[in-house]
Amino acid sequence: MTYVITAWPRVSGLLVQHIAITLVALLMASAIALPLGWLLDRYRRLQAPVLGLLGILYTVPSIALMIILIPFFGLGARSVLVALILYSQVILVRNVLVGLSSIDATVLEVARGIGMSPVQIAWRVQLPLALPVILAGLRVAAVAVIAIAAVGARFGAGGLGVLMFEGIAQAGRFDKIVSGGVLVALLALLANGGLRLAERAVRRTDIGIVLPV
Repeated sequence: MTYVITAWPRVSGLLVQHIAITLVALLMASAIALPLGWLLDRYRRLQAPVLGLLGILYTVPSIALMIILIPFFGLGARSVLVALILYSQVILVRNVLVGLSSIDATVLEVARGIGMSPVQIAWRVQLPLALPVILAGLRVAAVAVIAIAAVGARFGAGGLGVLMFEGIAQAGRFDKIVSGGVLVALLALLANGGLRLAERAVRRTDIGIVLPV
């Protein structure tokens, strides 16, 4: 890890890039997965085909998927970002569905009985109650995205993967390979630990139905 100390200005810049693309990918993936999971919970006939399609996308190797996306989004961070969002969907959507299906039907009946609309029920009842399970899925997705984002450096997305690919190209530069790999692993561990704490905090919180104003 001597390389990290001696080249910290450059390493810190790559670290910021890696964190940035990870956060953007997770935020955009969550913004898609939450409404998609809610719709699939309401229209259950769509679950099998949609989850099947997402499962197929998840089985495609990350490098292959990024190559496939290049003609549509260009060579660079955009293709990598789309790939990360697609990879996250199968994890996030499944956890959204599990979280929603675990809610007691009586609670939903009470919410309907007091005049809540479907959108109010989703926002004020279902989302708070399903949040622990959703956060568990986000934790798994975060670790996956951090790891796959390292591969994205090969396609011009920047990040810590740059160090690893440079080390491979410059035969014998194991300092770069190890530094990049260790930092990616540490970043994944930190994300996993932080989201696990958030998940536990939410589980310990008593959340009830929020009555409409």
